[in-house]
Amino acid sequence: MMLVPGTNLTFLSSAALFALGAGVVAWHLRWMRRLPALEAVNDGAACSARGPVRCSVIVAARDEEARIEETIRRLLAQRGVQLELIVVDDRSRDRTPQILEQMSRKDARLKVLRIDQLPEGWLGKCHACHVGAGTATGEWILFTDADCWSKPDVLLRALRTAEHEQVDHVTLSSGLAVPSAGLRAGSLLFHLSVANWFSGVNRDAATAHLGFGAFNLVRAAAYRQCGGYEALRLTIVDDVKLGLLLRRAGKRTRAFLGAGDVEAHWGEGLWDTVKLMEKNYFAALEFRLPVAVGICAFITALIALVVLGAASGTSAGLAAALAPFFLSAPASVLARRMGWSPLIALGVPFALPVFLCALLNSTYVTVRQGGVRWRETFYSIEALRAGGVR
Repeated sequence: MMLVPGTNLTFLSSAALFALGAGVVAWHLRWMRRLPALEAVNDGAACSARGPVRCSVIVAARDEEARIEETIRRLLAQRGVQLELIVVDDRSRDRTPQILEQMSRKDARLKVLRIDQLPEGWLGKCHACHVGAGTATGEWILFTDADCWSKPDVLLRALRTAEHEQVDHVTLSSGLAVPSAGLRAGSLLFHLSVANWFSGVNRDAATAHLGFGAFNLVRAAAYRQCGGYEALRLTIVDDVKLGLLLRRAGKRTRAFLGAGDVEAHWGEGLWDTVKLMEKNYFAALEFRLPVAVGICAFITALIALVVLGAASGTSAGLAAALAPFFLSAPASVLARRMGWSPLIALGVPFALPVFLCALLNSTYVTVRQGGVRWRETFYSIEALRAGGVR
């Protein structure tokens, strides 16, 4: 293969970038951990004197008949807390209302609210969370997605951790309902990409914030003080931005890996995430087209250098071709913490093109249609920029 002058230097620079990135992520991994076991944060005497904490769990549901029943059962099975479960049915058209009605008859802790019409200037999920939080009576409020299944001790562990760490917000990333190798590799890559966010909030960095829709536990007083979902009414990445509102209000956050404790349905395979993230990725960049194009161009260039390096027949090219596997080193550490085989980390480099496609698809679709269509309602980019939290 004929190489232009400077190509070997470009190959080596690409390899150095992957090595540097892996090193930076490895440093941040020190603050990425699972939610502590109950024994690690349990003060038996104090807990006995105080009694179970009252916690209101808010679930915004829309056409969730496939998973909602098990979601509710697992939430009602939470141990060691005084539970109030509020499910807000946001205009569901499937069997979700019937399932919720049947379950509410069997357990008085379950309260079902129905929304038939979405007010102007609101995203459906944000409005549902706002309505649910407005009726909450707990000292703490947990916002969780309707397709998320939780272990029976996870809420108590999170509450004890919040008390132990003296924070007002505890959030967990989601594990995977379908344990495919591709989805696990993609999950590892995603967690590597937000490793600095995890370490930032867990180190109490001044500007750090984070939140996950799978598990956002916030002290009720802090939620109301920061403005809550009233302020997030047109914010697509509302889970992350709730963390931002809390940080701006002077509240502290702790973030943990949710694998094994909270699991969500992310499709049957890695390519399903391209469609699932259609509304999110460009929104996470605050609809800034130059930023999205720049990131896509940078990742495309790195992938191209990997392919060209493999075909070059040079040692520098080979270094560029193998460089993405630098990421497998920190990914293997992360895999062990999630309870997975470290061999899954070898698939991380192959997940990179899928995430590039997800960002390209999110950007293209949003720009082409001039906004986002979510829960049968269209929101223009201009409206989302003007009404979202930044």
